[in-house]
Amino acid sequence: MPNIYLSPSLQEWNPYVDGGNEEYYMNLIADAMEPYLKSSGINFTRNSPDMTLRQAINQSNAGNYDLHLAIHSNASGENNAGKNRGVEVYYYPTSSKGQGFAETLATNYSELYPDPDRVKTIPTTTLGELRLTKAPAALIEVAFHDNIDDARFIRSNIGEIAKNLAKSVAETLGVPFKEP
Repeated sequence: MPNIYLSPSLQEWNPYVDGGNEEYYMNLIADAMEPYLKSSGINFTRNSPDMTLRQAINQSNAGNYDLHLAIHSNASGENNAGKNRGVEVYYYPTSSKGQGFAETLATNYSELYPDPDRVKTIPTTTLGELRLTKAPAALIEVAFHDNIDDARFIRSNIGEIAKNLAKSVAETLGVPFKEP
């Protein structure tokens, strides 16, 4: 049975433009993913909001996972706060499985996000959840939470985002996606 590590954001300190925070909303998405993963026969382990990022990476590396999925929402730098929109899916450049996972996430997510041209994959060596995890990994920034329209998109589509991400996980693992 396939096995993944789900890592919703631990950034309680990262506020949404109109209330709430990144950790809260990304955990709602992970919560909503669980029934889809179970129905599709995918085992999972999740980080806990009281963990540090290092603890989550260590927990992921202590298991035997086929994939590691980090779920985040994005924010622009101080000078561009609220001006950016879109979705970024990161992968480690030397991980072909991580890249394939990221591309599947981006392809499927572009069917959900209101502006598909703003969904992109990006290789990076700077993110710990990609650089330090044993399992092939992808980190998705589901939209910009400092942009009012993107923040509303996230909040209004928790269930659809979860379904979309779970579908991408199943597709990457080569298992049939099943509704709960």
